[in-house]
Amino acid sequence: MSTIAVDIVSAEGEIFSGDAAMVFAPAQMGEVGIAPRHAPLLTGLKPGGVRVQPPEGAELYFYVSGGILEVQPNRVLILADSAMRAHDLDGAAAEEARRRAEDLLKERTSAVEVATAQAELAAAAAQLHLLEKMKKAGRGAKI
Repeated sequence: MSTIAVDIVSAEGEIFSGDAAMVFAPAQMGEVGIAPRHAPLLTGLKPGGVRVQPPEGAELYFYVSGGILEVQPNRVLILADSAMRAHDLDGAAAEEARRRAEDLLKERTSAVEVATAQAELAAAAAQLHLLEKMKKAGRGAKI
């Protein structure tokens, strides 16, 4: 089975480095699937989950808040604004952040505050969506 090298890094440091049979990432225009020998690609990332399917074993899940995705035929590089392993996500904190952001949007304050609240809402929703996706994946998934 052919593989593709995957590196996920953020300002905090390297989150993951290894080989994969397939990678899924939240590109700006929608989720992309990347297999070995994929055509070169450079795109922005939106908040969401990155799934790495190792050649053997369970899928690995990561959360990225945004960033850049670079794909070469034998390498995937994710330069995330911030990233974490999915098991480090706190569902209760994400739900609270979502509620706070929705409350700020209801108040309709300044344009800057609305944009900030919308960004926080998108990040919280992406975290909650990833947690839900992992629940549905069941036991076979490594988080």
